[in-house]
Amino acid sequence: MASTTQICIRPETRRDVPAIEEVTSVAFMNAEHTDHNEQFIIRGLREADHLSISLVAEDEVTRIIVGHVAVSPVNIANGSENWYGLGPISVLPRYQGNGVGSSLIKRALADLQSRHAAGCVVLGNPKYYTRFGFKPDPSLQLPGVPPEYFMALTWRKPTPTGTVSYHKAFEPST
Repeated sequence: MASTTQICIRPETRRDVPAIEEVTSVAFMNAEHTDHNEQFIIRGLREADHLSISLVAEDEVTRIIVGHVAVSPVNIANGSENWYGLGPISVLPRYQGNGVGSSLIKRALADLQSRHAAGCVVLGNPKYYTRFGFKPDPSLQLPGVPPEYFMALTWRKPTPTGTVSYHKAFEPST
């Protein structure tokens, strides 16, 4: 088991890319509600230069990448700017439940705030993401998703109104 005291959160480097893909693949292997394409989403965002924030969690003892968080810009139908989407977020199973994911999310959100982002959206379990300030907001919708699982965190009021769309890297490949 890992401890957050042994984890370093830092921006990705080029040499981290294979480890990020492996961590992401393994982390989502047995997850519910996934098409198991998260590593391809991250790759697509990186290739399109749409990966605004990419942080890794590195075990300071072993120097192994044990977690990753991606943040990318989202579009809102009303034209609001400086909004981002959090995720995918991945942590190796043996490191889960030790605060690694929380540390990655807190750092990503702090980095967004330092860039004067207007807000951030996330698709996920409300029991988990509400602890970071996310909450369902009826003014923002993601088609095809139960509204309680699509949440927003607004730093610059008012929260915009409209449909949110992610980069095409999030679209299922055919």
